[in-house]
Amino acid sequence: MRQPHFFAVALLGATLSLTALSSRAQSGGTPVRPNRNAQFVFRNGEVVQRLATRITPLTQNVRLPNGTKINVKSGIVEFPGGKITSLHEGDYINAEGGIVFSTPASAAAARGDNSVTANAKYDKYVQVGTAPTTIIGNAPNEREQLLTQKVELLTRKVALLQQTHPNPPDTGAVDKQLLDLDEQIKAVK
Repeated sequence: MRQPHFFAVALLGATLSLTALSSRAQSGGTPVRPNRNAQFVFRNGEVVQRLATRITPLTQNVRLPNGTKINVKSGIVEFPGGKITSLHEGDYINAEGGIVFSTPASAAAARGDNSVTANAKYDKYVQVGTAPTTIIGNAPNEREQLLTQKVELLTRKVALLQQTHPNPPDTGAVDKQLLDLDEQIKAVK
C-alpha cells in the first residue's frame, strides 16, 4: 500500500523540480561565469559567444555574474538596475555585463534617439607615428599636450561608462573638462 503513495510523492517532487527549472530559465537564464575576454555578440538574429576568433552558438538564455540577463534568441538584454535594451547586429555584451555598440545607430536606438541614420559609421581613429614624448630637444608642443590630455579624458570617460553599476555614472565633470580643452585647442591653432 505504501508503494503507490511513494510513486505519487516522487512524481510530485519531479514536477516541482521541473517547474523550478523552467521558472529559473524564464527569470533570467542559466548563470554563467564567462572568461573575462568573452563577448556575447548579436549576430545573424541571435546571440552567440565569441572568445577570440572562436564563435559558440548558445542554446539557453544567459545570466552573467553581475546580474545582466541576455535572451539569446531575441537579443534583449536586462541590466541589474532593470533597464532593458535590444542588441543590434554586431553589438555585444562583455563578460562584466557592459554593452558595446557596433554602430552609432545602435547606440542611438538604445537611448531612444531615432535621428541617427542606419548607415552611420563611427569616425575612424588612426594614430600616425608614435605617441608624444618629453625627450629633451623633442618636447611636444602645446597643441600636442592638449590633445594628449583630451585622449586621457576620453579614456577616463569610456572607463566610467563601461562600469557595471545599476545607476549610470555621472560624466558631467569629465564632459566639462573636455569642453574646456576643446576651447583651448581651438585657441592654439
